Amino acid sequence: MFFILSKVLYFLLAPLIWILLALFVALFTKREKRRRVALLTATLLLLVFTNPFISNEAWLLWERGPKSIAEMPTYDAAIILTGLTELDKSPHDRVYTNKGADRVLHTIQLYKQGKCRNIIVSGGTGSLTEKFAPEAIGLQKILLNAGVPNNAILIEDKSRNTYENAQFTKRLLDQRPDLKKLLLVTSAFHMRRSEACFQKAGVQADAFPADFYTYDRSWDLNKLIVPTEKVLFHWQKLIHEMTGY
Repeated sequence: MFFILSKVLYFLLAPLIWILLALFVALFTKREKRRRVALLTATLLLLVFTNPFISNEAWLLWERGPKSIAEMPTYDAAIILTGLTELDKSPHDRVYTNKGADRVLHTIQLYKQGKCRNIIVSGGTGSLTEKFAPEAIGLQKILLNAGVPNNAILIEDKSRNTYENAQFTKRLLDQRPDLKKLLLVTSAFHMRRSEACFQKAGVQADAFPADFYTYDRSWDLNKLIVPTEKVLFHWQKLIHEMTGY
């Protein structure tokens, strides 16, 4: 039930839905005052939720900051959380990644530079209806193609969300008491919720944020006043993540 609720909330928490609802009210209401209020609401929402500067400031407050790889110690294992592959894309003879690919790419860099001895990949499939191969299997293929040996890769492929990532990874770690010093790798926007879930499950791990939505603060006029449609999606991600947290 929780899994289904999270999918429904992701839809309802989208600013675009709020804007469309306001426009719907303005279009069909018979009261002039209500129509004006609805149009003003839709306009203000559109201006705020398409402004890249406002969005970036909000993301800078939320995302965990990056860490220098050179200054990091060596870990027994790095835990990658999935959510970075496209499952419903054919042909299925390769792995299709989305924006979150830095999660796996940066973990490969950590491994190659001797910062982690093993890699745990955690994630099944988050689809409500379709049956796909677990995401963890796709990431395993990427790691193998990058030269990470199979005996250094551990797979948890049953989880469907962050809460289950933590619960099932804890079960895996209980079978590997040699893996003590752990590093959690996920997107910067996702790190707060991930850390909380893993701590609640009894897994203590340092954080390594990747896949940033933020950019260095800029006073460029285009970013201050020019609306951008992709910012609507960024706000949906941020609001969803804050609600999940």
